[in-house]
Amino acid sequence: GRKPWRQKGTGHARQGSTRSPQWTGGGVVFAPTPRDYSFKMNKKEKRLALKSALTSRVNEGKLIVVDELKFEAPKTKEFAKVMANLKADKALVVLNENDANTVKSAKNIPTVKTALTNTINVYDILKYDTLVVEKAAVATIEEVYA
Repeated sequence: GRKPWRQKGTGHARQGSTRSPQWTGGGVVFAPTPRDYSFKMNKKEKRLALKSALTSRVNEGKLIVVDELKFEAPKTKEFAKVMANLKADKALVVLNENDANTVKSAKNIPTVKTALTNTINVYDILKYDTLVVEKAAVATIEEVYA
């Protein structure tokens, strides 16, 4: 942090530090600063967007309601068989409560994502072609968003 040379009498321009931008190894003048690009969206807009996304899936016939998805043990092969029977290859599976076996069974399939009723979002609904929902989850969603 000391001055590289004295202020007057050297014939050089005055310098305060070797860390200033014009020196080799010095600072950067307009360095990139970390910025937060997130923005706030109104609660009512979020709810309306979710309702709209769910309605579009229903109108397209891409919403499949299942009584329940229960597995004795976490078996990916069994889950894949269920998805094949439903003809849902790229699907978002919405569960009412967190069932560890179902979540673990679906975890290793790259085209399937599991979500709880309180964690569903518009992006996931639109990203996945088919929406597979448990009957209890439908009741919860209707209760919250209808």
